[in-house]
Amino acid sequence: MAETAVELPAMTYRIMGLPRSSFAPYFSLDGQELARIGGLRLVADADRGFPCRISLRDADRGESVLLLNFVSHPVDNPYRTTHAIFVRELAQECEPYVDCLPPVFDGRHLSLRGFAQDGMMVDALLVGPGKVEDGIDRLFANRDVACIHVHNAAYGCFAARIERHGADQ
Repeated sequence: MAETAVELPAMTYRIMGLPRSSFAPYFSLDGQELARIGGLRLVADADRGFPCRISLRDADRGESVLLLNFVSHPVDNPYRTTHAIFVRELAQECEPYVDCLPPVFDGRHLSLRGFAQDGMMVDALLVGPGKVEDGIDRLFANRDVACIHVHNAAYGCFAARIERHGADQ
């Protein structure tokens, strides 16, 4: 009797921007108040280079952005991570990106860091433009990887979190 192959559903992933509500208290602060918490208000001087973590797209030239410190991996182990991020003051939360990449990844070299459920890093790699999805597939092929944190390779700032989504969770 011949065995029939069973096609398993493909693993999918989901990328979400950070919630606007996490940053709303900062939008009304003036420059001195922002400075007291280590933040800055800037005006984007180019259409690229100010990647918003709420909308997952770059700010447009002339847009007001906040540069803030953000704890992207709030764990009690050596991999706790905090770094500067940009948020657009007029940003609206984006819909989750399911099985597709947000515009903020376009053309960037990225660091993909695979974390286990306990917050320990179990794998990592650098990817260039056009190779992000291959990197996601490679890291999620490791069943110990519960989520992936994406960082801009050059500046090191947190870009987004990628979660397993769908049947293969």
